[in-house]
Parts: sequence; C-alpha cells; structure tokens
Amino acid sequence: MASVLLRNIAKRYDDNEVLRSVNLDIADGEFVVFVGPSGCGKSTLMRMIAGLEDISSGDLLIDGAKVNDVPSAKRGIAMVFQSYALYPHMTLYDNMAFGLKLAGAKKQEIDDAVRQAAKILHIDHLLERKPKQLSGGQRQRVAIGRAITRKPKVFLFDEPLSNLDAALRVKMRLEFARLHDELKTTMIYVTHDQVEAMTLADKIVVLSAGSVQQVGTPNELYHAPANQFVAGFIGSPKMNFLAGVVESASADGVLVRFESGETQRVAVDAAALHAGDVRVGDVRVGDMRVGDVRVGDMRVGDMRVGDMRVGDMRVGERVTVGIRPEHLHVGVAGGDGVVARTMAVESLGDAAYLYAESPVAPDGLIARIPPLDTYRAGEMLRVGAQPEHCHLFDEAGRAFKRKPKHAMAA
Repeated sequence: MASVLLRNIAKRYDDNEVLRSVNLDIADGEFVVFVGPSGCGKSTLMRMIAGLEDISSGDLLIDGAKVNDVPSAKRGIAMVFQSYALYPHMTLYDNMAFGLKLAGAKKQEIDDAVRQAAKILHIDHLLERKPKQLSGGQRQRVAIGRAITRKPKVFLFDEPLSNLDAALRVKMRLEFARLHDELKTTMIYVTHDQVEAMTLADKIVVLSAGSVQQVGTPNELYHAPANQFVAGFIGSPKMNFLAGVVESASADGVLVRFESGETQRVAVDAAALHAGDVRVGDVRVGDMRVGDVRVGDMRVGDMRVGDMRVGDMRVGERVTVGIRPEHLHVGVAGGDGVVARTMAVESLGDAAYLYAESPVAPDGLIARIPPLDTYRAGEMLRVGAQPEHCHLFDEAGRAFKRKPKHAMAA
C-alpha cells in the first residue's frame, strides 16, 4: 500500500494544456474516484500516474518517492483497463499468471498468487476456461485478478464497468467495494458515471476542462458543492437551477427575485449584508478570519472548497438558486418559489418525478413527488423549497457558503 501525492501536475500537448495545476493527496489505503465529463482530463491524469503519459510539469510521489522519471513497470502500480486486455488464446490461469512469469517469479509463487486472487474474486472454478467462454463480468474479474497477483502498492481502474450492462454494473460496484475492504490497498478509479463515484469512493475528485473543481467525500460534494458545475454534475436527477437577482439580505440569508417577480429565500451565510457594496462581515472558517475575501483553495476538513464564495455580495447581483429534486416541493407554503407548467410525470414505483417548465429555469425543473400523486400535463403549479435546502451561486458559478443547518430558519 502507498500514498499518492500530486504537486502542481500539468500536461501539455504543444500549446494545448489539457491538465493544469493539479494538487491532490491520496492517503494510503484510500479509494479515490476521478469523475467528470468526457474530455475533462481524468483518464490522462490516471495515465500520468501509471507512467503511460509524460508529466509536462509538477511532481508525482508514490509512497513518498518522486517517480516522474521512473518507468511504469517499477512504480508499484497495476492498471485495469476498460477493454479487459485479456489474451484470447490463454486460459484464465495463464492470463492471470502472465505478469509474474515475465517477472521471473518461481512456479510455486505464481500458482499461490493466481489461486489466491481467483479465490478472492470467486472465479477459482473457471481457471481452465478461455476468455471467450466467460461473461463480461467474469472477464472483468480476470483482469482484476491479473492485477492482484502483482501485489501492487496502488491499483488503477480506467472506466472498468463501461462495457457492462446496467444490472451487471450494479453487481460489479459491490464487488469493487468488497475487494477494497478485503485488500485495503490504495485504489484510484476513473469514471464518467457520478453514480459509480458516489457509491464507491472514500473521496471524489471532480474534474472539468482540465482543472480540479472540487475534492471531497460523496456527502460533501452532494450537500456542499463548491460551484455550479459540481452541483449540476453530482446528483441524479441533477440539481434544478433558477436564475435571479439579489433583492435583499439579512442575518437569516438572502432573498432572490426572479424575472417573473416571484421570490425564493436562500439560507446562505449573509450576516451584516448591506445594499450597494454588500459584504459578509466577520465570518470565520476554522480559525481563519475571512471577512471580505475569497476563500480560494483553502481546505475545510477533507473537502477542497475551491472557489466557494463567502463575501462580496451586492444587491442587484445576478445569481442562480440551486435546488435538489427531492427538496423542490409542489404547493410550497410561505410565498416562496415560482409558478411552473407541468410537462410530464415519470413513475418509478417507489417514487415519481414531476417535470415542469418555467421561464426562470432554462433547463426545466424536476421535483421528486410521492408515487401516488397525480398531475396533468399543462397543469400550473407553484414549486419552491425551504431556505435551508437551497444553494446559491454567483454569476461566475461560485457557491456562496451555506448557513450551518442548526442556524437556518425553518
């Protein structure tokens, strides 16, 4: 097992910078997931850790040693690819033993390692079969088994479940969780599927356009996204976004007015806000006095706050209110929210989702509703949320710091 540290890592192809200033600490035995849309740089970052891509600048340390110029085979890592990369003419036993044979391991050592890995993965009864005789899930287990036999310090998984059907992906997610619990080895996992990230990770690294947007536990990213991109990417269905302007602010939070004239209260950290040059006064994060400054790359606990904003709010400033579907209520009391037109209702048995449209929500609105509630297409409804369940983002997409739950108005 080993820690993995990235210090100002960058990757450039001529004048095209595909990764910039990546700083990351992966602890010994941690399961970390790189997640983001296609082309965000997550696979390139993993390939740099593996030694399959050169590092343009910055330092990579594995188990405390700088490995920028260390060949891939000597980094103590094992990588599992999306395509399995199994030799079709070999049995499963020979596929799993191949790396150890190349390394010159003794016959008994190879046999012990292969059979132990096969037992862990529940494929010990399949060792004499060839890949074409296996299902997709079984082939993926063989690829993982080949990695296990090498006893690496770090496992790397590059979109390992993307070729499997939905039911098998769920089953294999459980297998990965069990495997990590049993081996307790550092694991780095790349996926574009935020559901995989949320269910597997100790810590998630969200990337977009070559930059790290936020690092944190699944709960931190879901409940305290640093910016609008993370808020929209993490969560299924995605967060609702409503565009408006700051109408007023008080110790209880901010009142946002929409173009329609309707309003929504948001419980962000807005003590001592004033009209005109509005600012947050003596907000404290840990022992640091924030006052009228941007938090920047400060870490709160294990979460990278990134560009989360604490002060500098102005009345009349353009902002976006974010509300998760489970918090967007139909017929909300107290005057908060907007009138929306029902488009459709999707029933899932244990729950249902109402889809609606509103001029203030360009991407539409989604509300989770009780499964037996019925609404007609075209029906006009008022939807909104309690202030403590709302997020607020500035025009650049930065999140305003939310009030602690115990201090929020009901």
